[in-house]
Amino acid sequence: MIKKEWLEFLREQYPAGCRVRLSEMKDDPMPIQPGSMGTLDCIDDAAQFHVRWDNGSRLALIIGVDRFQVMPPETQTVKFYMPLTAEFFGYDDWGDREEYGSDLNGRDLRSYEAEIRTALVDNRMLVEADRGLMHWYDKQDGVNDKVQSAIFEVEYRDGQLWGIAECKVVGTLTPEEKETLAEYITGQASDGWGEGFEQREIQVDDGVLNVHLWNDGNWTIQTEEEKFSHDSLTRLPDLCWSVLPGEGTLICIKKGEHGYFPSDWSTGDRAQNRYLADYNNRRRGITPAQEQAMLAGSMHGWDIPMADPVVQERILGAKNSLEMKGL
Repeated sequence: MIKKEWLEFLREQYPAGCRVRLSEMKDDPMPIQPGSMGTLDCIDDAAQFHVRWDNGSRLALIIGVDRFQVMPPETQTVKFYMPLTAEFFGYDDWGDREEYGSDLNGRDLRSYEAEIRTALVDNRMLVEADRGLMHWYDKQDGVNDKVQSAIFEVEYRDGQLWGIAECKVVGTLTPEEKETLAEYITGQASDGWGEGFEQREIQVDDGVLNVHLWNDGNWTIQTEEEKFSHDSLTRLPDLCWSVLPGEGTLICIKKGEHGYFPSDWSTGDRAQNRYLADYNNRRRGITPAQEQAMLAGSMHGWDIPMADPVVQERILGAKNSLEMKGL
């Protein structure tokens, strides 16, 4: 029996995603060659290191029997992009602030990039110095283990200024962990950190800005790949929400996996579940065609034409055309 404390220590020191270099594998009829590299999947209850070797093997390693070196996974930067909006208040001829402001979008805010970035830095609390928004994350899960820090920033791209959550991640987030992180950042942008920030007046040369990291209109939160890749609208997302055709249950679908798993947010009302699926998909930039392709793939296989968002887009287009004609 392996002591629980020892297992916890090993798992804390060597999280999933660590790289492993083999020096010697003993007591195996078909050992992996010394010098081989792999990626740690997990450490089981017997303290065996389960590794995905670069050569395709899945042989595990045993402490005290095999000789190997575990290297921390590299830290990567994951950015979530959000539309940036603001209200601008100018000054009248007497130098007084205008009562009613004007709405600005990301294109309008390009000339205020420096002022907004400075305000974001000034709004950070001392306790956020090490982990940023993750200081307030209160779950002991994979997101907490892998995401070292997360901060709100701005970035100029494609002709407009975007709000971004810049996350330092150790290893690779699973699809579920990525969605959990996106949901947490959404909450911070809307009701937490961002709610305080939007009340902060930012002085600019010609007036005052109140900047919003979140809005209840056409708002999305997407990673760089999801937002800016050339096939962002035609590829399958890692995960999406849908409604089970028969029962009306709110479900989640993972790309490449057969079947589905029920969402914790599912209600007993089909219409409410449909609203929740649409809301979550829209927030993550997932189109109806992508959802239908994911649903088809999870039920009938991922190599069929119906699992292609391009095909589903044509089907939905034809359906909408017939509905408009009253057929």
